Amino acid sequence: MSDDISQLLRDWPFEPGKINARVVTSPDGSRRIQVRIDLGILQMFPEGRPDGLTPFGFPSLLEFHESRLDELRQDAAGDQESGEAEPPKDPESFSLTPEECRALRDEAVQFYHRYVALLALEDFEGVIQDTSRNLRVLDFCKKHAEREEDRTILEQFRPYITMLRSRAYAGLALKENEPKAAVLALEEGLDTLRKYFAEHNQPQLFEQSNEVQMLRTMRDALVPKLPVSQKAELHARLERALSQENYELAAILRDELRMLKEA
Repeated sequence: MSDDISQLLRDWPFEPGKINARVVTSPDGSRRIQVRIDLGILQMFPEGRPDGLTPFGFPSLLEFHESRLDELRQDAAGDQESGEAEPPKDPESFSLTPEECRALRDEAVQFYHRYVALLALEDFEGVIQDTSRNLRVLDFCKKHAEREEDRTILEQFRPYITMLRSRAYAGLALKENEPKAAVLALEEGLDTLRKYFAEHNQPQLFEQSNEVQMLRTMRDALVPKLPVSQKAELHARLERALSQENYELAAILRDELRMLKEA
C-alpha cells in the first residue's frame, strides 16, 4: 500500500474561500474529522485532544495542570485540618513556566482547528465544548503564568472565541426551533464583548470589532423572524378593527384581551 495521498487529494479537491470539512469513518468504525487545506488534509479525533494524545495520562495538558492545582489545594486543606506543624502549601504559589504556557498555546491551536471545522459541520455542541475549553486556557494562563507576556498574549483571541461560542449557542437554538433563545445567546455574547473592551479600557473598540459586527448581523437577521406574542397580535388586530370601524370584531378582540389579562 502506497503512502502517497495524491489520490485522496484528487478525490477531495480544495475549495478556496470556505472551510472544507467532513466526517469520515476509520476502519475500526470510529469517527474522524477531516479538513482539506491547500497542501493536504488535517485529521482530528472528535473528542479529547484533537491529535488523540493523552499527556501525562490526562485528556489534555490543560486538564493535567488543572489537576496539579486541585491537588495542591487539597493538600493545603488537609494540612490545615490535621494541624501539622509545617505550614500548608499555598495554592497561590502555583505557576506555569514559559515552556508550559507555550505547550498550552500549541494545544489550544489544535482545538481551534477542530472547533472551526465543527462550526462548518454545524456540530454546535462540539463548538461550544471546544470554545469553552479554550476560554479556560486563557483564564488559566492569565491567572497562573509566571511571565506577564504569557498572561496576556492569548487575550487578543478572546473576542473571536467568544463570538464563535455565541454563534454556536445561537445555531443550536435555531436547530431546536427556538429563535428567541438564539437572539438571547447573541445578545449575551455582545454583552460579554462590551464588558471585555471596557475592562481593557478600550470601550471605543467595541463598535469597531469585527466580532461585534458579526453577532449584530446575525441578531438583526433573526429579530424579524421572532414570533409575535399573542397579546401583541391581538392589540394589532384591535387597532385595525377600530380603524375600519368594525366594532363587532373590536368587541370580540377586547374580550380576548381581557381574558388574557385575567389569566
